[in-house]
Amino acid sequence: MIENIENLVGDALRERGWRLAIAESCTGGLIGHRITNISGSSTYYLGSITAYAYRAKVRLLGVSWDTLEKFGAVSEETVSEMAKGVRHALAADIGLSVSGIAGPTGGTPDKPVGFAWIGLSTPKGIWTLQHNAGGNRIENKEEVAQIALEFLYEFLSSNGKD
Repeated sequence: MIENIENLVGDALRERGWRLAIAESCTGGLIGHRITNISGSSTYYLGSITAYAYRAKVRLLGVSWDTLEKFGAVSEETVSEMAKGVRHALAADIGLSVSGIAGPTGGTPDKPVGFAWIGLSTPKGIWTLQHNAGGNRIENKEEVAQIALEFLYEFLSSNGKD
Protein backbone atom coordinates (compact mmCIF):
# COMPACT_ATOMS: atom_id res chain seq x y z
CA MET A 1 0.00 0.00 0.00
CA ILE A 2 1.35 3.38 -1.03
CA GLU A 3 1.01 5.90 1.80
CA ASN A 4 -0.30 9.39 0.98
CA ILE A 5 -1.37 8.22 -2.47
CA GLU A 6 -3.74 11.19 -2.83
CA ASN A 7 -0.81 13.60 -2.55
CA LEU A 8 1.25 11.66 -5.08
CA VAL A 9 -1.65 11.54 -7.56
CA GLY A 10 -2.24 15.26 -7.12
CA ASP A 11 1.41 16.10 -7.65
CA ALA A 12 1.56 13.95 -10.80
CA LEU A 13 -1.60 15.50 -12.25
CA ARG A 14 -0.47 19.04 -11.41
CA GLU A 15 2.97 18.37 -12.95
CA ARG A 16 1.30 17.43 -16.26
CA GLY A 17 -1.43 20.05 -16.11
CA TRP A 18 -4.02 17.27 -16.39
CA ARG A 19 -7.53 17.30 -14.98
CA LEU A 20 -9.15 14.21 -13.48
CA ALA A 21 -12.76 13.00 -13.45
CA ILE A 22 -13.94 9.90 -11.59
CA ALA A 23 -16.85 7.51 -12.10
CA GLU A 24 -17.56 5.47 -8.97
CA SER A 25 -19.95 2.63 -8.33
CA CYS A 26 -18.96 0.23 -5.52
CA THR A 27 -16.82 2.84 -3.73
CA GLY A 28 -19.76 5.23 -3.51
CA GLY A 29 -17.75 8.45 -3.76
CA LEU A 30 -14.87 7.40 -1.53
CA ILE A 31 -12.20 8.10 -4.15
CA GLY A 32 -13.50 11.62 -4.74
CA HIS A 33 -13.64 12.12 -0.98
CA ARG A 34 -10.00 11.11 -0.65
CA ILE A 35 -8.89 13.33 -3.53
CA THR A 36 -10.68 16.35 -2.07
CA ASN A 37 -9.06 15.84 1.33
CA ILE A 38 -6.01 17.46 -0.29
CA SER A 39 -5.91 21.25 -0.21
CA GLY A 40 -5.67 22.67 -3.72
CA SER A 41 -7.16 19.59 -5.39
CA SER A 42 -9.51 21.85 -7.35
CA THR A 43 -6.56 22.65 -9.63
CA TYR A 44 -6.62 19.09 -11.03
CA TYR A 45 -9.85 17.42 -9.87
CA LEU A 46 -13.00 18.32 -11.80
CA GLY A 47 -15.43 16.06 -9.96
CA SER A 48 -17.06 12.68 -10.00
CA ILE A 49 -20.21 10.85 -10.88
CA THR A 50 -21.35 8.18 -8.46
CA ALA A 51 -23.41 5.95 -10.72
CA TYR A 52 -24.58 3.00 -8.68
CA ALA A 53 -27.61 1.79 -10.66
CA TYR A 54 -27.60 0.62 -14.28
CA ARG A 55 -29.85 3.54 -15.23
CA ALA A 56 -27.35 6.05 -13.83
CA LYS A 57 -24.46 4.40 -15.64
CA VAL A 58 -26.35 4.63 -18.91
CA ARG A 59 -27.78 8.13 -18.49
CA LEU A 60 -24.85 9.91 -16.84
CA LEU A 61 -21.86 8.03 -18.22
CA GLY A 62 -23.06 6.76 -21.59
CA VAL A 63 -22.58 3.10 -20.74
CA SER A 64 -24.44 0.95 -23.25
CA TRP A 65 -27.43 -1.11 -22.07
CA ASP A 66 -26.07 -3.88 -24.28
CA THR A 67 -22.77 -3.83 -22.39
CA LEU A 68 -24.53 -4.01 -19.02
CA GLU A 69 -26.85 -6.81 -20.13
CA LYS A 70 -24.09 -8.86 -21.78
CA PHE A 71 -21.24 -8.37 -19.30
CA GLY A 72 -22.82 -6.91 -16.15
CA ALA A 73 -21.92 -3.80 -14.18
CA VAL A 74 -18.78 -5.40 -12.78
CA SER A 75 -16.85 -6.02 -15.97
CA GLU A 76 -13.89 -4.76 -17.93
CA GLU A 77 -16.23 -3.56 -20.66
CA THR A 78 -18.38 -1.53 -18.27
CA VAL A 79 -15.51 0.20 -16.46
CA SER A 80 -13.97 1.03 -19.82
CA GLU A 81 -17.17 2.77 -20.89
CA MET A 82 -17.53 4.42 -17.47
CA ALA A 83 -13.99 5.86 -17.59
CA LYS A 84 -14.45 7.16 -21.12
CA GLY A 85 -17.91 8.51 -20.30
CA VAL A 86 -16.85 10.46 -17.21
CA ARG A 87 -13.84 11.86 -19.03
CA HIS A 88 -16.12 13.20 -21.75
CA ALA A 89 -18.92 14.31 -19.39
CA LEU A 90 -16.56 16.49 -17.34
CA ALA A 91 -14.14 17.39 -20.16
CA ALA A 92 -11.19 15.88 -18.29
CA ASP A 93 -7.80 14.73 -19.50
CA ILE A 94 -8.10 11.43 -17.67
CA GLY A 95 -11.05 9.43 -16.39
CA LEU A 96 -10.90 6.88 -13.59
CA SER A 97 -13.70 4.37 -12.95
CA VAL A 98 -14.51 1.60 -10.50
CA SER A 99 -17.23 -1.03 -10.31
CA GLY A 100 -17.30 -4.00 -7.97
CA ILE A 101 -19.15 -6.14 -5.48
CA ALA A 102 -18.70 -4.63 -2.03
CA GLY A 103 -20.73 -7.32 -0.23
CA PRO A 104 -21.73 -8.95 1.94
CA THR A 105 -24.29 -10.11 -0.65
CA GLY A 106 -24.27 -10.04 -4.44
CA GLY A 107 -21.29 -12.28 -5.07
CA THR A 108 -21.31 -15.21 -7.48
CA PRO A 109 -18.75 -17.94 -8.17
CA ASP A 110 -17.44 -15.94 -11.14
CA LYS A 111 -17.63 -12.58 -9.36
CA PRO A 112 -17.26 -13.09 -5.60
CA VAL A 113 -17.68 -10.43 -2.94
CA GLY A 114 -14.69 -8.09 -3.19
CA PHE A 115 -14.29 -8.54 -6.96
CA ALA A 116 -13.78 -5.26 -8.81
CA TRP A 117 -12.73 -3.74 -12.11
CA ILE A 118 -10.92 -0.40 -12.42
CA GLY A 119 -10.66 1.60 -15.64
CA LEU A 120 -8.59 4.53 -16.91
CA SER A 121 -9.33 6.56 -20.02
CA THR A 122 -7.22 9.17 -21.80
CA PRO A 123 -7.41 10.41 -25.39
CA LYS A 124 -4.70 7.82 -26.15
CA GLY A 125 -6.55 4.75 -24.90
CA ILE A 126 -8.17 2.75 -22.14
CA TRP A 127 -6.46 0.63 -19.48
CA THR A 128 -8.11 -1.71 -17.00
CA LEU A 129 -7.24 -3.64 -13.88
CA GLN A 130 -9.05 -6.47 -12.12
CA HIS A 131 -8.77 -6.70 -8.34
CA ASN A 132 -10.08 -9.03 -5.65
CA ALA A 133 -10.48 -7.40 -2.23
CA GLY A 134 -10.83 -9.67 0.75
CA GLY A 135 -12.76 -8.04 3.54
CA ASN A 136 -16.15 -6.87 4.70
CA ARG A 137 -18.14 -4.24 2.83
CA ILE A 138 -16.31 -1.21 4.28
CA GLU A 139 -12.90 -2.85 3.94
CA ASN A 140 -13.65 -3.78 0.32
CA LYS A 141 -14.68 -0.21 -0.53
CA GLU A 142 -11.53 1.18 1.10
CA GLU A 143 -9.26 -1.38 -0.56
CA VAL A 144 -10.71 -0.84 -4.03
CA ALA A 145 -10.41 2.95 -3.61
CA GLN A 146 -6.75 2.54 -2.60
CA ILE A 147 -5.98 0.18 -5.49
CA ALA A 148 -7.70 2.54 -7.96
CA LEU A 149 -5.59 5.47 -6.75
CA GLU A 150 -2.44 3.35 -6.95
CA PHE A 151 -3.37 2.23 -10.49
CA LEU A 152 -3.85 5.87 -11.47
CA TYR A 153 -0.54 6.90 -9.89
CA GLU A 154 1.38 4.04 -11.53
CA PHE A 155 -0.12 5.01 -14.89
CA LEU A 156 0.84 8.65 -14.41
CA SER A 157 4.36 7.61 -13.33
CA SER A 158 5.00 5.42 -16.37
CA ASN A 159 2.62 5.70 -19.35
CA GLY A 160 1.24 9.08 -18.49
CA LYS A 161 4.25 11.16 -19.49
CA ASP A 162 3.92 13.01 -22.77
